Amino acid sequence: MARLSVNINKIATLRNSRGGNNPDVLQAALACERFGAQGITVHPRPDERHIRYQDVYDLKANIQTELNIEGNSEEEKFVRLVLDSQPAQVTLVPDAAGQITSNHGWDTIKHQAYLQDICALFKGEGIRVSIFLDADPRMVEAAARTGTDRVELYTESYAQEYHHDRERAIAPYIAAAEVAQQAGLGLNAGHDLDLHNLRYFSQHIPGLLEVSIGHALIADALYLGLEETIKRYLALATI
Repeated sequence: MARLSVNINKIATLRNSRGGNNPDVLQAALACERFGAQGITVHPRPDERHIRYQDVYDLKANIQTELNIEGNSEEEKFVRLVLDSQPAQVTLVPDAAGQITSNHGWDTIKHQAYLQDICALFKGEGIRVSIFLDADPRMVEAAARTGTDRVELYTESYAQEYHHDRERAIAPYIAAAEVAQQAGLGLNAGHDLDLHNLRYFSQHIPGLLEVSIGHALIADALYLGLEETIKRYLALATI
């Protein structure tokens, strides 16, 4: 049964588009918790175009569920933020400067030494570490040598292919998940999972612990309401 962590970046984007504090990011996170979300995910970027660094501290001080902070650990400011706020989990994402959204995972072979060092730093502070990866068994196998606790599979290609050939779409994810299980790694997933493709993914991926969903969930909430939307995602994730 995978846990649902709601990514609230898009709520912060809406707030920032007008200035002020409407919608209130913290109140939205607390509502997500109240409606059943089992975690809150944020992905602050250096320009603070959605989640602001202060949001992270406010969330950590007030939410009761797990806080997952995603971001590029090669940015010194991000590392300080994680160490200062002490989230339950940090997810290492290799974002380029100015990147609109995450679009690839780490090359855990090429960056093995760096990932070993940064994993050790965060784990030394008692923070669970997850590395964002493409669904490539080689990258999962190499991730196991970094000391990470988990890997998060980047699911955009699955979502894009799902409506054309869902068996082909999920095949590399099953293979990657099996390697993760054999290596003793926890398994997360995220990016473009939605009400259409989540059930099939949850049913077929062995050892899935957590899905992180933001854009689709917040968009669905415009039509269904936040409480009903979270209930529907929970029903699909916790099969």
